[in-house]
Amino acid sequence: MIISRRHFYLSMKLDAIVKTLRPLETLCLHDNNITGLTYDSRMVEPGYAFIAVRGEHSDGHEFVADAVIKGATAIVCEDDVMVPRHVATLKVADSRVALAQLACSFHGSPSSYLKMVGVTGTNGKTTVAHLVRHFLQYFEAEPGLIGTVGYRIGERNIPATRTTPEAPELQAMLERMVEAELQHAIMEVSSHALVQERVYGIDFDIGIFTNLTQDHLDYHGTLDNYFNAKAKLFTTLGTGDKEDTVAVLNSDDEHGRILADKALPSAILTYGTRLLPDGTRPDVFAENIELSRIGSAFHITTPWGEGEVQLPLLGRFNVSNALAALAAAGSAGVPFDEIVERLRTIPEVPGRLERIPSERGLVFVDYAHTDDALRNVLQTLRDVAADRRITVVFGCGGNRDTTKRAPMGQVAARLADYAIITNDNPRREDPAIIAAEVARGFKGAEHFEIVLDRGDAIAAAIDQLGDNEILLIAGKGHETYQEFSDTIVPFDDRRVARNLLEQREQRR
Repeated sequence: MIISRRHFYLSMKLDAIVKTLRPLETLCLHDNNITGLTYDSRMVEPGYAFIAVRGEHSDGHEFVADAVIKGATAIVCEDDVMVPRHVATLKVADSRVALAQLACSFHGSPSSYLKMVGVTGTNGKTTVAHLVRHFLQYFEAEPGLIGTVGYRIGERNIPATRTTPEAPELQAMLERMVEAELQHAIMEVSSHALVQERVYGIDFDIGIFTNLTQDHLDYHGTLDNYFNAKAKLFTTLGTGDKEDTVAVLNSDDEHGRILADKALPSAILTYGTRLLPDGTRPDVFAENIELSRIGSAFHITTPWGEGEVQLPLLGRFNVSNALAALAAAGSAGVPFDEIVERLRTIPEVPGRLERIPSERGLVFVDYAHTDDALRNVLQTLRDVAADRRITVVFGCGGNRDTTKRAPMGQVAARLADYAIITNDNPRREDPAIIAAEVARGFKGAEHFEIVLDRGDAIAAAIDQLGDNEILLIAGKGHETYQEFSDTIVPFDDRRVARNLLEQREQRR
């Protein structure tokens, strides 16, 4: 039994912090205990260390005085700051690295006590993370999970505020998993988190790469920068204290193959549905794939065995997601026969081609918010129901990568019979301008309309839905809100669609 370690890490001596950070300069050192860490001056309590971090919209150095007023006894910073003599100052080269180092030490390096699985890529992270968790339930009932849909710590389910939390929150959750005597933790690892060093100090056992397509270029600038951010998970995998680390890479994806060709410090396990450029098979290989309206069937070849499998998830892209997850499960020691059996019972992932009960037509809600993800979902629906009319309701987020808007329109124009362009999370942008940029992708085609109110757009699509037709509501998936400027309002595509469908049935 693991004895609670929390009381050992309720505080740290300042000299221990100095040993951890090895700062460039130190001033006014004392022997006080540091009782907490934060990068948010509003959260400072007496005895805390405040780490001044530069963010996208603000600079923590501007809030050092506020932190001192609230009782901070140590400041970790990159720039020179003016503080009273009783406050220690530690100047470092990178405050974000320092924040992660301190969070890791403060919580007792919890990743060293867990089998850690990190999942990164543009699309599929959430589905793969949930599937890995499903497979690892072979070892324990409730493996830990940190991702877009929520954070799972044993029986506790916490709504997610972001895909990968900041280092202090992340390390605190991992510590709680250790205290709950969990064996495994599965994490979605975003590109932002990798660039911002939120996972610095986490010792992963398995890293999974799903794919790379255009997204987040508003932040990363170029696709190369975006890829290099994702690659950090794998160039550091195997450089910690753990042995037998494995990089699970999608060989159907060009960037997955680039990673596989690198001299990574871990073992490499490839997965895919196509032969490699040299004519050989990836390590985990699916062939003879048959897609249907109830899922897929295929032959699987792995280092642990081969056989015929059934997958109750729609689409070729979900075959790829399943291969990623089972490759990780096999690497973690789940027996092959158990993997095959668990493939048959994979649960639906919230907001990922989630079917909404309907007496007329088929209604799906999906998180697809890039052109590649929208293409995958619409192509899946087209492949399994080619004879049915498909309507899609979708939009694009504001204050995010604007270059994907017209391409998303192009995908809808080509693969849907009718489209309704609407709001996603417009944030501080004019929704009408966003919709107009999406509409450019239709290039003169007229099989679309713009309905800016998302509720009205879904209602219009449901009113038009025929008995033998399909409606896809894309972009928000599991999300339960919309962001307008500085306002967040409740909105759940699934709930709205269910209510409208029930109302329509009552009117019949």
